[in-house]
Amino acid sequence: MKLRVNPIACKGHGLCAELVPELVRLDEWGFPILDDADVPRSLEPHARRAVADCPTLALALERTATPRPRATMRLARTRPH
Repeated sequence: MKLRVNPIACKGHGLCAELVPELVRLDEWGFPILDDADVPRSLEPHARRAVADCPTLALALERTATPRPRATMRLARTRPH
């Protein structure tokens, strides 16, 4: 998952940086700067809270496609009767 900000909706309240300082830092005007990295699983609850508590609803969590391991399947050969 990635944390995203809508720069048009954001008014620079800074609550997101208080709730998840590991993921959000503020620029000199108080607007959030986010890394493009995935949100670590241990921080997902905090990121969800930041999204829910954003006063202007400018934050969102976006699912990222993760490669799934290939499943190998062996087909059983049947003998003719």
